[in-house]
Amino acid sequence: MAKPVSGRAELLPLLGEVFRAHGYEGATLSLISEATGLGKGSLYHFFPDGKQQMATEVLAEIDGWFEVNIFAPLRSSGDPEAAVAAMIEGVDRYFRSGRRVCLVGVIALGASRDMFAVQVHDYFKRWNDALSRLLSRSGLGARAARQRSTDALLTIQGALVLARALDDPAIFRRALSDVSERLLAPPD
Repeated sequence: MAKPVSGRAELLPLLGEVFRAHGYEGATLSLISEATGLGKGSLYHFFPDGKQQMATEVLAEIDGWFEVNIFAPLRSSGDPEAAVAAMIEGVDRYFRSGRRVCLVGVIALGASRDMFAVQVHDYFKRWNDALSRLLSRSGLGARAARQRSTDALLTIQGALVLARALDDPAIFRRALSDVSERLLAPPD
């Protein structure tokens, strides 16, 4: 059993890893208790609405990290090259160079997708919008910028799945390098 935690801030990353490993559906209270060191009563003390509240708060924490470290810098940067480089570095760090799956993606693919549809949609839409607008500011037309942005997100998410499936994080790192080159390539 894990060392018991004393606060919500300590719980959210632990819960996130349980949801990453087992999906929302497979994350039983037994697994959650084992990961956190807390019994059912203590878990309900922190999360009175149960597992759905846990997942909602974990998704909000992930969203907050991406807002601060990825989305906001893309929206505010006047230097597209630096912004893309920072995004790539941040994504690589967050996903541990392809060794960590995207929990938002896990939720999007699971049976609980509809329960968290707003959070999942908002996360990907804000990322796509921020990146697309940055590319537009760099001189690409709106349509080309949106296409490149969408392709970048497809590549990142697909590379996470493939790197995990083949147990080869180099796939993810190579995909990030390709994304970086394609995003800032001159218009066709």
